[in-house]
Amino acid sequence: MLSVLHNPRYAGAFVYGRTRQRKVIIGAQAQYRKLPRAEWKVFLPDAHPGYLSWDEFEANQAALRSNAAGYGTERWKTPAREGAALLQGLVLCGRCGSRMTVRYVRRHGQLSPDYTCQRRGIQTGGPACQIVPGAGLDQAVAAAVLQAVTPAALDVALEVFEELRAWKAEVDRCRRAAVTRCREEAELAQRQFLLVRPEHRLVADTLERQWNEKLARLAAAEEAYRRTVEADAPALVETDRDRIHALATDLPQVWADPRTPMRERKRMLRLLLEDVTLRKGEQTIQLQLRWKGGATSVLERPRPLGAPDVRRTPPAIIEEIRALATAQTDRQIGATLNGRWRRTGTGQPFTRLRVRTLREAYGIPSLAAHLRQAGWLTAVEIAAPLAVHYTTAKRFAREGVLRAVRADDKGDWLFAPLTGPLPRAHPGKRFRDRRQYPVPQSTPQMREEVQYEA
Repeated sequence: MLSVLHNPRYAGAFVYGRTRQRKVIIGAQAQYRKLPRAEWKVFLPDAHPGYLSWDEFEANQAALRSNAAGYGTERWKTPAREGAALLQGLVLCGRCGSRMTVRYVRRHGQLSPDYTCQRRGIQTGGPACQIVPGAGLDQAVAAAVLQAVTPAALDVALEVFEELRAWKAEVDRCRRAAVTRCREEAELAQRQFLLVRPEHRLVADTLERQWNEKLARLAAAEEAYRRTVEADAPALVETDRDRIHALATDLPQVWADPRTPMRERKRMLRLLLEDVTLRKGEQTIQLQLRWKGGATSVLERPRPLGAPDVRRTPPAIIEEIRALATAQTDRQIGATLNGRWRRTGTGQPFTRLRVRTLREAYGIPSLAAHLRQAGWLTAVEIAAPLAVHYTTAKRFAREGVLRAVRADDKGDWLFAPLTGPLPRAHPGKRFRDRRQYPVPQSTPQMREEVQYEA
């Protein structure tokens, strides 16, 4: 069936000489090579009634060439499928130039495409050339395509198209002038041949040969001009312009419609893009889009985070913990972060244990460590110079005689270094020392701890 689709007789044409036979070594088997159409010995279109027109046959051949990715390195495209990979069949490897395939990985309950260059790895048994996650890349390419069909972009494209049409018109005028020149030279050679006397046979033969050469040159120029005219696109009329402008509003709606199948989105994409080249760097992924017509554009996307980085707490929150650890305990830090609607890398609220784990993982000193480094003393250490029991030192802290804070969530006290006259405990039962040290305003949590203890 496939040989019938490739046979020109299916379109009503008679051809001969599509292959060439060649023997490399005497006695060896002959080798056959398919020839391009320009080298066919005989090509007669419309020689007999066909099942379809020659234009339809050419369109079918183009579709077959684009779909037959396994029969040549120049055929990169594959038919649009139903999968979620938008760039399926259009992706080329930016390292080795091979066509990249698609494999799907389930992430967060959804299928996500990965573009893989593994052809040489399969042939040599080595690792894949590169594996590029494609979820963010598909979105970037879709946004670039939709942006390319905005009204402003289409106006610029139409202006460029008109300039190209004017340039082609000038080229067409030059080609018609060349055909006219060949026709005039052929007519001149004809008149010279007709004016020669019959007895001058040598002159007549020379003029006849020149006339034949002029006629052959005229036929070649007319055939080249005819092919050029057939290949040129027709000029745009006003209705065509209106349809192009309507495309700028219709395409985004059709693209975003959930009822549009993924296969149709891929087919719409192939109307604008020729291929996409991917190259993964250390920090970014580079996309080179090659549009229909030869224009190219380059996009860059950051590389997606790995599994550990996705679950890691953001650096900004770590810096907040580092700043809060100088004045708050782990429990207070967790309450502050939850009040700011901060969450861990896994999306969990902060607790005392989670804050402590993060502190120890990133080497952040606790409030007690900060205070001890600043010279603050424990209850036992400050009770020695006062010649009192450490419980008496805690009572001094509750009554405001000494500056003290709770340095951790266990309730351990730390006291500011002693300055000035030392308080003395009275042996009476209701001792009240009026030399109270005010609680500094810069640390309101100290006042809260003292009131709570009282």
